[in-house]
Amino acid sequence: MKKTIREDDGDINWFRAASPYINAHRGKTLVIAMPGSWLRSELLPTLTHDLTLLSHLGLRLVLCFGLRAQMEDQLAQDQEQSDIVDGRRVTDSHALETIISAAGVARNDLESRLSMGLPNTPMAGARLAVTSGNYVTAQPFGIRDGIDFQHTGSVREVHSSAINAILDAGHMVLLPPLGYSLTGEVFNVTVSEVATECAIALKADKLAFFVDSLPIDEDGSPLRQASSRRIERVLNNPSQTDKADSSNMTLNTILNHAVKACQGDVERVHLLESDDPTALLRELFTRDGSGTLITMDRWEHIRPATIADVGGIIQLIAPLQTNGTLVTRSREDLELDIENFVVSERDGMVVACAAIYLEPETATAEFACIVTHPDYQGEGRADQLLMHLEERARELNCVSARILSTHTGHWFVARGYSETPRQDLPPVRRVSYNEQRNSKIYSKRLDLK
Repeated sequence: MKKTIREDDGDINWFRAASPYINAHRGKTLVIAMPGSWLRSELLPTLTHDLTLLSHLGLRLVLCFGLRAQMEDQLAQDQEQSDIVDGRRVTDSHALETIISAAGVARNDLESRLSMGLPNTPMAGARLAVTSGNYVTAQPFGIRDGIDFQHTGSVREVHSSAINAILDAGHMVLLPPLGYSLTGEVFNVTVSEVATECAIALKADKLAFFVDSLPIDEDGSPLRQASSRRIERVLNNPSQTDKADSSNMTLNTILNHAVKACQGDVERVHLLESDDPTALLRELFTRDGSGTLITMDRWEHIRPATIADVGGIIQLIAPLQTNGTLVTRSREDLELDIENFVVSERDGMVVACAAIYLEPETATAEFACIVTHPDYQGEGRADQLLMHLEERARELNCVSARILSTHTGHWFVARGYSETPRQDLPPVRRVSYNEQRNSKIYSKRLDLK
């Protein structure tokens, strides 16, 4: 008897597909930079609902919010002017009073919204505890190019131990664009700087910026994934339009903060489009994600392998060949195959390796032999190698990636790969498939550059 397909089966399948990401994100720290315009946006109720959901799924959340839109409106109403130079406001005494007042109103609004779930949903009444405080110490931005920025400041220190204690208690931390000096002064600080310095101090797993436009590559196409080094090249490219986003911060300013965050060991920086109400959840819980992902290429010595690396690769993969995790490769096999390998080295030692094989007829790249030395595991090197291979595959116009694995399939599933049946292998690859190893096959769709 044929099973009737229910209308909500698609939702159930989505939830099943999201389960590896739910598990991977539990206990991770996410810092979000939200422009002030969002506080008046029709998307704010959706965002606050999503934040409550994320908290109940075990994420540690820090929400940093801007107030530039509110400042502009209030200053115009008061018939006051306040210049903005290179993305920073020249904050006189009146402007400071305005931002302090706006911060209080915004905080109360956010706290009230986060105290309730979305009506008429299973999240109704699922309140989220919120804590704010003097967790950011600032110092005067000073006089730059002859301009006295007065009460504008820059972040001097983020009190990470206090914030971590609050996060450990299950609260979300709310940070306005304000900092407090050791002498009791209050300074106006940009939300992008507060979020970036907070993410670095907390060693956050993710930092997310909401922006009006995504960065583009040399061909004018939106970047979906890039290393911080590539973003630096984009910033130096005159074709990169320096558009202002909804909080009047330029995209280039945010990109510079993204690079700084990556250099400060924040693993992933996400740029999410402000007009997309699903961007945050899609980035966290779907295979294709959303917006632009920026990561630090912490091992800039990832490079093509040479014949001189064969000995190091053999030492690296030998234990895994012995226990059956990897297919056995002789020295001769490796020497003939070396042009397909990339390695990461430290002080002349090969500490990680991987291989890429191309199938031009199917526009597919097959990755293999992704190995990290035991002494260097847990530092994200395998992730970096995989992302390096994926970027290389995109450059070679591959539309999909494939991995065969007997032991580590769950690791690839958590990174967007899904198990596929053996019948989906192209005929040539099916012939070379090792029946004795009985490896499972995982694939992922790649977005081209």
